[in-house]
Amino acid sequence: MYRWAVLVFISLAMFGNYYVYDSLGPVIDLLREQLGFSYAQVGQLVTIYNIAAILVLLAGGYIIDRWGTKKAITLFAIVCLFGAVLTAATPIFEVMLAGRFVLGLGAEPMIVAATTALAKWFKGKELSFAFGINLSISRLGSASADWSTSVAQPLYMNWQDPLWLATAIAGLSVTAAMLYWILERRAETRYHLGPTEKTEKVEFRGLYSFSRSYWYIVALCVVFYSTVFPFRTFAIDYFQQAHGLNREAAGLLSSLLPMAAIFATPLFGLLVDRIGKRSFFMAAGSLVMLPLFLIVTYAPPGPLVPLVIPLVGSAEVPLTLLIVILLLGTVFSLIPAVMWPSVAYIVEQRRLGSAFALMTLCQQLGWAIVPLVVGTLNDLFQAAPENPSGYAPGMWFYTALASLGLVFSWLLYHSERGPGGHGLETITTRSSGEVIHHKT
Repeated sequence: MYRWAVLVFISLAMFGNYYVYDSLGPVIDLLREQLGFSYAQVGQLVTIYNIAAILVLLAGGYIIDRWGTKKAITLFAIVCLFGAVLTAATPIFEVMLAGRFVLGLGAEPMIVAATTALAKWFKGKELSFAFGINLSISRLGSASADWSTSVAQPLYMNWQDPLWLATAIAGLSVTAAMLYWILERRAETRYHLGPTEKTEKVEFRGLYSFSRSYWYIVALCVVFYSTVFPFRTFAIDYFQQAHGLNREAAGLLSSLLPMAAIFATPLFGLLVDRIGKRSFFMAAGSLVMLPLFLIVTYAPPGPLVPLVIPLVGSAEVPLTLLIVILLLGTVFSLIPAVMWPSVAYIVEQRRLGSAFALMTLCQQLGWAIVPLVVGTLNDLFQAAPENPSGYAPGMWFYTALASLGLVFSWLLYHSERGPGGHGLETITTRSSGEVIHHKT
């Protein structure tokens, strides 16, 4: 029960992290209308976050390994709060850019610290299920940012009030991180948490020691998040401008992506814990994602159907958009639920913090480029309500990334099927209190 309490507070801290990041998406049109920002500038607000993450992640992994997860999560949560304050405080573009930069300094290392903490508490003990629960609560933060277009509709008279709301939620994230610190410190005096292993600093000359399967997972991670997260950032504005939805309907539709993950990620995690075949599931998810961005661009919208989210709101949305977002939400649940825990089977425990940090660093390198490209394509092809076809080049770019994801997931599947596999195709069962791995 103590493990699950730890999981709850870590996940609540991550809820605030995700909310603050995704609070930019619902105000993109307001930034463009009220402050005169271009799509390229919006892309810069996204990319500067990734640049900050790239700069800090290697050091962040070392901090996590050296200081421990309880200190690291609290420190990074405070940095996120400061970044949220800067972003909301002024209409000056350069100051907002600085705020998103500071957010990147805290948010991504915080995710690595939370991932490492869960691996410490749950490895061999429902690890994928615990990762799924953590991702569900985290993505509830993303969904809540989208729901704010309905629940906090009066705030959307201007660009600033929704960002101040995000700042308040960042404060709650700091509180949850401190409560996790208290829990783990108390556990250290009451329970045997296992010996402390010698940590290792990430050095580029030592990267060859990671296996080929690890690098396939890293490559899949890069293209997957470089596709899905930038799409989410622009999604509400895209649904408004290209498909004629109002802000509330666009927010509700966009929220289905993290909502699907909220419910499905733990189930996929539990399923994979029971039957294994992790590399197969990653390949299957990549295949499903491949055509979705072209369908949303070229397929007929279909009839309007009611979309009702209890306690949040209701709207009518095109059936085709609804189906595509639900399928993308399924992929958004499946791949992360399998991908991140898989690293714990490939990398030894003492290097796990550094491995997660390196994986997230590579993810940020790809992710930093995509919003700039999509924003520039939107400006270059004059994307607007009167020219919805101007959004198509960006969708083709997402599709190209998804095709790369399919390639890397297939290479991982092929690599792990042979005798040199690292246990990704195993199931985990219990016998006499011990964890036993069986080949499927």
